[in-house]
Amino acid sequence: MSEKRRIKVALSGNPNSGKSTLFNALTGARQHIANYPGVTVEKKSGFITHRGYEIELVDLPGTYSLSAYSVEEQVARNFVIEEGPDIVVEVVDASNLERNLYLFVQFLELGCPLILALNMMDMAKARGIHIEVERLSQYLGVRVVPMTARAGEGIGELLDAIVQEAGKELRESYKQISYGRDVDNALAQMEALLKNAEKIPAKYPRRWLALKFLEGDSIVSELLKGDGEIFERIRAISAHLTAHTMDTLGEDPESVIVDQRYGFIASVVRHCVRREIENRLNLSDRIDRVLTNRLIGPIFMLFVLYALYLIIFWVSESPVSWFETAFGFLRQKAQEHIHTQILRSLVTSGVIDGVGAIMGYMPLIFFMFGAIAVLEDSGYMARIAYMMDRLMRFFGLHGSSVIALIVSGGISGGCAVPGILATRTLKDNRERLATALVTPFMNCGGKLPVYAIIIAVFFPESRARILFFLTLFSWFVALFSARLLRGVLLRGPKSPFIMELPPYRLPTLRGLLIHSWERTWLYMKRAGTLILAFSILFWAGLSFPTLSDSERMRFENLRKAEIEKIQPQLGDSEPYPQKVDRQIKEALSKIDEEEAASALKASFLGRIGVWLEGVTVHLGFDYKLNLALISGAFAKEMIVSTLGTAYSMEVQSVKAYSIEDRLKADPKWNPAFAFLVLIFITTYIPCIPTVLTIASELSYRWALLSVLFNLSFTVLFCMLLKKGMELFGLL
Repeated sequence: MSEKRRIKVALSGNPNSGKSTLFNALTGARQHIANYPGVTVEKKSGFITHRGYEIELVDLPGTYSLSAYSVEEQVARNFVIEEGPDIVVEVVDASNLERNLYLFVQFLELGCPLILALNMMDMAKARGIHIEVERLSQYLGVRVVPMTARAGEGIGELLDAIVQEAGKELRESYKQISYGRDVDNALAQMEALLKNAEKIPAKYPRRWLALKFLEGDSIVSELLKGDGEIFERIRAISAHLTAHTMDTLGEDPESVIVDQRYGFIASVVRHCVRREIENRLNLSDRIDRVLTNRLIGPIFMLFVLYALYLIIFWVSESPVSWFETAFGFLRQKAQEHIHTQILRSLVTSGVIDGVGAIMGYMPLIFFMFGAIAVLEDSGYMARIAYMMDRLMRFFGLHGSSVIALIVSGGISGGCAVPGILATRTLKDNRERLATALVTPFMNCGGKLPVYAIIIAVFFPESRARILFFLTLFSWFVALFSARLLRGVLLRGPKSPFIMELPPYRLPTLRGLLIHSWERTWLYMKRAGTLILAFSILFWAGLSFPTLSDSERMRFENLRKAEIEKIQPQLGDSEPYPQKVDRQIKEALSKIDEEEAASALKASFLGRIGVWLEGVTVHLGFDYKLNLALISGAFAKEMIVSTLGTAYSMEVQSVKAYSIEDRLKADPKWNPAFAFLVLIFITTYIPCIPTVLTIASELSYRWALLSVLFNLSFTVLFCMLLKKGMELFGLL
């Protein structure tokens, strides 16, 4: 059998165009997720076989244009230029064609082979919008495929079109947009010059380079500087054109180009789209009159979030207990079958108790990601951002800041790193700085296992309420901090906020499962690699150096003395009384635990934790909790694994296998102290990846400020909280 031919397809589109739904429908579970080199942007790819071809689909980041303003835009256009896919499938929302075609026009300018996937045709029809597909194809000069991805309609036709179009050369029927005589003449001159620029790689289309230079694209400008002589001549043409358009039109070339693009799109839509006159609002508009109402909307939003937390804890309770039982079984078998003490300690304390403490809560993480996927896929997440705009502006942030905060964990389960990168869309530098600096306060996915364990142990009847409170508290601290930053260090006016509300959609079970599994799998890989490595390192730091010979001898003498004190003076022939045997075992068990605690304190990391008690004594934290909080600087999940390892090595009771049991057995821990620890973990220092992201995106000075500000606020607030608890007799 002959080898299958391969086609590489780039899947592009605006956010909320149904691109991810189409990608999931085409690839299903056959997906690979990584990051693009050098950036924290997900790269999704998958494979599908059709008519003897193996089609590789690459899901580009959702974006509205191919400018250089955001990392997503740069990633999308760089992939098309650098990787050279056989075809680009541009997914557009048929019910919002005019807005969606702007990105498509920029792909036309780039000169890449294109197919237009006209998605959500059912929604367009429901709104009384009729699109003449054949005429649209003629006007654009590309293949147009109508479809409804969520219902599976048109997918076969799209795959047929990919196979048919991928082998063709670029057709002359592809449109070349006119930007007016003056701009067109300048483009022609610049294109002619660039054709002779041998120092500029041939993979860059010359007309596109000229166009982007006129738009003030900084990346293209740096590229063209590689040929100094031609660059100067091009810059002179651009300067002449700018002076001319400013004199005659009062606009720079970039504005003229944008206007001409929209003019072209408006002409296409006018000739190819018919709308029925409707006096009634469509379904999404009618729903929004209630759900985005100034009074009802916020109340309903809080109700939805609280209900989600209730459901998440309810459905994950049994699976979490199954995982806990499984890891307890593994630990018991390891203790029974591994006879070398140091190896047994490594496996049970370093691996099972370290990583198992996190992995045991994977079901909760899965359902949390599923809940977030429901909000995103239904369109309600955009409504949350819309309703939060007024609150954002009051605290000195931009309306778009809410997106960065939600990505960072505003509903629990996000990550501050992509949240900080999302602030690139904010044009005002002060608003961007303020947003980036407060994103670490959000409840990222790394904090969830910590919350889950502590809440399950000390607040079993109030799990949803406590997590809901922690979510609101993280928002309060973030907004309070933003207000402080904007009022002291980052003073300035607030910029306006405009966003599109996508139509409401019913999420598909397939889409929800794929989204939830993708994110959970990434989380599991993190636990199985980074967390496992750190757990073993922390185990080693808590195991060495061991107790001195004199200390071990002291504990051996204590055991002998205890046995001599309890053991009755019985003859050799008399049976050994069970009561005495039990007393000896209990006494020896206490000595064993004292020896384990002494060994833990004498270890390298134990000494650091004990030294820090001089500071954290004001908060009531012991050395084990100190070590866990230090490990949280690497990744918040490490708090759980470090606590699991530390308690496993200190508490030797056979009745206390799990970290939950060990926390219950510690007399220091009670609900009030657990609440204090939860508050501390919510707001204390960002993890190292977040700090490095702030440093690279802003500066090391702002990264240092983020660490110092968060830590200072947390210590001060928790000290006041502890004093209040002591005043009311809770601690």
